[in-house]
Amino acid sequence: MPERKPQSDHQLRHQLHEIIFEADTSAGKLFDVLLILSIVISVIVVMLDSVAALNIQYGRLFFFLEWFFTIIFTAEYVLRLSCIGRPAKYAKSFYGIVDLLSILPSYVSLLLPAGKFFLVIRILRLLRVFRVLKLVQYVGESNYLQRALWASRRKIAVFLLSVLLLMVIFGSVMYIVEGAENGFTSIPRSIYWAVVTMTTVGYGDISPQTSFGQAIASLVMILGYGIIAIPTGIVTAELTFKQNLSTQVCPECSAEGHDLDAKHCKFCGADLHPH
Repeated sequence: MPERKPQSDHQLRHQLHEIIFEADTSAGKLFDVLLILSIVISVIVVMLDSVAALNIQYGRLFFFLEWFFTIIFTAEYVLRLSCIGRPAKYAKSFYGIVDLLSILPSYVSLLLPAGKFFLVIRILRLLRVFRVLKLVQYVGESNYLQRALWASRRKIAVFLLSVLLLMVIFGSVMYIVEGAENGFTSIPRSIYWAVVTMTTVGYGDISPQTSFGQAIASLVMILGYGIIAIPTGIVTAELTFKQNLSTQVCPECSAEGHDLDAKHCKFCGADLHPH
């Protein structure tokens, strides 16, 4: 009997993985649907708790529900870690970080009461609905866009640095041209004006009064419209291929984005269909 224990533990972990991470089985789909409903209700509770009138009348109920869902999500997070071959991989993944952040605010609120309102981050967990509803193409598109953004990171970093330099230059010039009498009381405040103008937000709390300053502002506005389009072009250039991906989750590292006919994880090499 002792010799069969490792195999039994392996089977139990595999069954837990199928229920918690996969939506191909009826048990897995039921688990995900109940999880999504719990997430929605818990986020609604947090939002209602921030309404003063409701907090006075139903404060105790909200407190109980918040901790009820926190305990459930904590247990779920522990189970996810326990049924993955490489728990650290999942803990550092996007969903792993979101799952952890969704429960931390409750424990932080024991020291900082206002911290509980950060529980609304649980809404990010609703991204799991793509897998539940079999929206494979959307899961694939998100991974596809993520790869394109990662491939463009250096170009985007150079672009953002160039924009930052332009804002510093224009802010400094406007500080010299307009001066404190027109609201440009310092270079940082003038850079703030450049940021607001170049991003086409235009709050209007600071505006140039001289003809030269208005001419510079017009140039900054035109540049702003041109700058908005550049990141789109950079990312679009990387969108050169498209793949059909499955929703299969690796039982070892919890990675997604595998090809439909994949037998092994392309990230860690583990068997995607262990028996």
